[in-house]
Amino acid sequence: MTKLINKVIKALIISECILNSAWGFIGPIFAIFIVETITMGDPGRAARVAGFSTLVYWFVKSFLQIPISRYLDKNHGERDTFWFNFSGRALIAIVPFGYLVSSLPWHIYACQVVYALGSAMIIPSFYSIFTKFIDKGKEAFEWGMNSTMLGFGVGITGALGGILYSYFGYQIIFILVGSVTILSALVMLFVKKEVFEK
Repeated sequence: MTKLINKVIKALIISECILNSAWGFIGPIFAIFIVETITMGDPGRAARVAGFSTLVYWFVKSFLQIPISRYLDKNHGERDTFWFNFSGRALIAIVPFGYLVSSLPWHIYACQVVYALGSAMIIPSFYSIFTKFIDKGKEAFEWGMNSTMLGFGVGITGALGGILYSYFGYQIIFILVGSVTILSALVMLFVKKEVFEK
C-alpha cells in the first residue's frame, strides 16, 4: 500500500479503518448492554430502546450532514475540512464513555445525538479530502482499498467484540472503543501539513 497510495489517502484509509473497526466491537453487544443495564432484563423494552436509539442517530446525522457539507463547500480552504474531520472523531470518542455511565433510555439517546453530530462532521469532510487527494487513474483502486480495509476491520472486531464480552463484560469494550477512536483522530495529525497546503 505504501508505494501505491499517497500519504494523505493512506492516512484517511487507516484512520477510517481504525474508527470503524473500533465501533465494530460494539455491534454484537449493544442490545445485550441495553437489556442488562438500561431496561433491567426486559427484552421487549430493550428492543424499543435500541430501535429508537437507531432512529435518533440516523435522523440527527441525516439532518445535520447537509448543512455541514454546505458550510465546508463555501469555505474552500482545507483547514475547516480537516478540523471538522478531526473534531468529529474526537467527539465520537466520548460516546462509549457516555454509554458506561448510562442508566436510563434518555442517556442512550443523548449519546446517540453526540455520535450523530460527530458522524455528520466526519463523513462530508472525509469525502471532501479523499476526493481532492485521490490519485488520478487510481480512483477505483483507492476507494476499493478503503472499502476492503473497513470490511476486514469491522468483521474481525465484530467477532472479537462477542468474545471479549463473554470473558470481560461490556465495560472493557466501551473503554477500548473510546480509546481506539481517539487513535483514529490522532492518525489525521500526521497529514495536517499536507492537507493545509492543498
